[in-house]
Amino acid sequence: MSAERQDAERARLRWRCRRGMRELDLLLVTWLDRDWLEAGSEQRSAFETLLETEDDRLWAWVTGQQAPADAALVDLVERLRDSVHE
Repeated sequence: MSAERQDAERARLRWRCRRGMRELDLLLVTWLDRDWLEAGSEQRSAFETLLETEDDRLWAWVTGQQAPADAALVDLVERLRDSVHE
């Protein structure tokens, strides 16, 4: 994928990271900026699935109140949660 196309894709995803909760915005944008370029197709797909998830459910996952059923989502949520401590 060309650099120009990657930039356009990340801009599209950055827009989708905008949520009703500022805390979720920050977690999602941080992962996008830090990890997207090196992420494999499974992680990228999981990230896009997270972006389709309702805020209340996503917040419950990130805060550890609930866990996603999909193993790829569990891994990504753990990475999001760990990014707070880095």
